[in-house]
Amino acid sequence: MTVAQTTTGPVQGREKEGVLLFAGIPYAAPPIDELRFRAAQPHLGWTDVRPALKFGAAAPQVATGGLTDSAPARWAEDCLTLNITTPALDNAGRPVLVWIHGGGYRTGQGGIPWYNGARFARNGDIVVVSINYRLGALGFTDLSRFGEQYATSGINGILDQITALAWVRDNIAQFGGDANRVTIAGESAGGFAVSTLLGCPRAQGLFRAAIAQSGAAHHTLPSQAGEKVADLFLEVLGIDDAIGIDAVDVDTILKAQQTVCDKLEGPAGALSKLGMAVSAFYPVIGTEVLPENPFSAIESGASADIPVLIGSNRHETTLWGYGEVDDAKLNRMVANYGAEQVLAVYRSQRPDASPQELIIALTTDHMFRIPAIRLAEARDPHNAQTWMYWFCWESRAFGGNLKATHALEIPFAFDNLDRAGVDVFLGEGPVPQAVADDMHRAWTSFIRDGDAGWAPYSRESRATMRFAERCEVVNDPDGLERAAWEGIR
Repeated sequence: MTVAQTTTGPVQGREKEGVLLFAGIPYAAPPIDELRFRAAQPHLGWTDVRPALKFGAAAPQVATGGLTDSAPARWAEDCLTLNITTPALDNAGRPVLVWIHGGGYRTGQGGIPWYNGARFARNGDIVVVSINYRLGALGFTDLSRFGEQYATSGINGILDQITALAWVRDNIAQFGGDANRVTIAGESAGGFAVSTLLGCPRAQGLFRAAIAQSGAAHHTLPSQAGEKVADLFLEVLGIDDAIGIDAVDVDTILKAQQTVCDKLEGPAGALSKLGMAVSAFYPVIGTEVLPENPFSAIESGASADIPVLIGSNRHETTLWGYGEVDDAKLNRMVANYGAEQVLAVYRSQRPDASPQELIIALTTDHMFRIPAIRLAEARDPHNAQTWMYWFCWESRAFGGNLKATHALEIPFAFDNLDRAGVDVFLGEGPVPQAVADDMHRAWTSFIRDGDAGWAPYSRESRATMRFAERCEVVNDPDGLERAAWEGIR
């Protein structure tokens, strides 16, 4: 029997793919009943050996029907678990990767094939941890004005991640890892979370490096917006002053969550009128956990001692698309950004581009590439080490329409091109294993040594590793388009 000791009790893992897997280990008490909407609390523990043989339930969520979450997840409110893949239970003191899943802070889970850490463990001698955390209304509804017990309710999803990192600090040595060599990483909302943790005082000291894939420090809500979301959420539930919210069944909460999103999001939503073109359920700033906007904290020097690897994909927004796009639709969207001059630059640089191609380029840069660059720029005056990448390998799936779409880089970084569902994204043709080899090698180098293997990013050189059929460092790619966004948020 493969057993490891933890601070809450012994757990049994199993051998899988030549490494050891421990799945579904609780890192906090179940956030149910009187602990719903409260900060994560310590688990009471167990005395007998606890089987850690299958992944824990995901956080409550509703599948959106998209390509990456088309199937409903097995979920439960008792969701605060993590998974560990390790080469061995010994005293080797290996570097540790803690992966934070994406899904818009509303969907996703740590235990999916794309996040399988076996190749990192086997090829890089790295311990890999993936976590679940509270999502949507259960993780990000700011009820703090209704009592001290709700002080962290607008940011509990992030606080769950911090709690998981504290568990890793206290336990990872039992799994062959070194608590002083932890790299946090994530994609999309996981990238937003990583960047948020860089600006979060309570997270300091829990990791030594960070990887933010397709997500920078720009997806949070000010307290004014958080209050508006909470008011509508309680109104939809028919509850005053949060009294009785612990007794509402979770399906009703998910339905209310969707109603709030439908009413507040999008160009005509109330959040947009507040200047917040974001989700209703994002981390709320202005608490002890996150006292200020994480980007502002980073701009002031927070986490300047933490090496960061950050980047985006060249055609992110093909994943959800914009339907039929003509010049009128393109112009309306650009007007929402106040980016008419930006469009003029893109037209001049892409004279043969269709309105559809232009809208993908503009929205991809506005939502992902420019925020990543701005985070790197914010760190530059503090002599912080930042490495920039740009994933440009183009999928052949769906008639080639996906191109270098959102989330496509994940199985390349994990060296998981042969995992379930990846072939749907790749399309027919030769497997681009050489690109995965280059990317996995860079991620492994960064996790092990805090150096991605090319020159760090600076305002002077803007060195960027371009991952494609031919991987190479380029300086300031699409520089005129990048510069056109100056002054536009």
